[in-house]
Amino acid sequence: MQYRDKLMLSLDSDSYMKCARCGKDTVVTDGSTGERFCGICGFVINERIEDSGPERRSFSKDEHEDRSRTGGPSSLAIHDMGLATMIGRDNKDATGKPLSTSMKSTITRLRTWDGRSQVNESQERNFRQAFSELNRMKDKLALSDAVVEKTAYIYRKAVEKNLARGRSIPGLISAAMYLACRDTGTPRTLNEVARQINIKRKDVSRCYRLLLKELDLKMPVLDPRKCMSRISSQAGLSEKVKRRALTILEDASRLEITAGKDPMGLAAAALYLSCVINKEDTTQKVIAMASGVTEVTIRNRCKGLRELLNIKIPYKLNLRLDCPEKSVNSAIQMTTPNSAQSKKTQI
Repeated sequence: MQYRDKLMLSLDSDSYMKCARCGKDTVVTDGSTGERFCGICGFVINERIEDSGPERRSFSKDEHEDRSRTGGPSSLAIHDMGLATMIGRDNKDATGKPLSTSMKSTITRLRTWDGRSQVNESQERNFRQAFSELNRMKDKLALSDAVVEKTAYIYRKAVEKNLARGRSIPGLISAAMYLACRDTGTPRTLNEVARQINIKRKDVSRCYRLLLKELDLKMPVLDPRKCMSRISSQAGLSEKVKRRALTILEDASRLEITAGKDPMGLAAAALYLSCVINKEDTTQKVIAMASGVTEVTIRNRCKGLRELLNIKIPYKLNLRLDCPEKSVNSAIQMTTPNSAQSKKTQI
């Protein structure tokens, strides 16, 4: 117990602080009681010092944020960047005593006018509506904080150039989000963004082209290898299939086959080729639904990858790659005459 108490004592390095009784500068701070006293004569300089650190015993993230002594960080995704003042809801003064009735009414009136003055301008109201949509889409699309900050930055630049005038706020914020996803390499398609914000894809693409032109942005091409893990997890494919598909995409990018093609379609085709090579029973429809492309796109990309990369596949599995619907229809046509003949013999 004595050893722990000794650990709580710390020698202050402030040379300007000296004892008022003996004049020595050996001031000791007791961390457990909050006292500051002289280390030679024992004269108490301060009975209680302020702790600038966070409150102790926080067992969750919410408790840690509630007990911290500072506000949240500034963010572009907040309409006032998180720098506005706020009058608290507790009707107490600095010492913790409750306010009088007259002061309560005054503080309530000040609180009301403070809330009204923060969104007085039309630009602030625009930011508040746009960033509320952004927070809602962040949870639906599972986006990171970096993508959200980039989206807010692009949207603020668009508002500064008066691009929001006469256009819908959801369309412009969704286009800014798609730009941020393309810039950070996050695999999100235009159809997904339009579906989650519940507007037409045509409106999002129109705003997307406008932002590209007016803000003079250069968007990088999305790497199909980043789309592969998402498609495989949604389709429920094994790790062996993912590794083989990754090898196919690396070979294709090294030979520059991926240029000018849809990254989602290439990733889906590589995964289906890997399923066929590893003899896993997965249909083209399952991968097409997971990737958001059509089955015809998967077949065309599979054909191109197989020819250019010289991938050898057995003949029986080759029928499955070319057109599975034709093989099924031919099998049905072959069985129908036999069934008709059997009916005639029975008659």
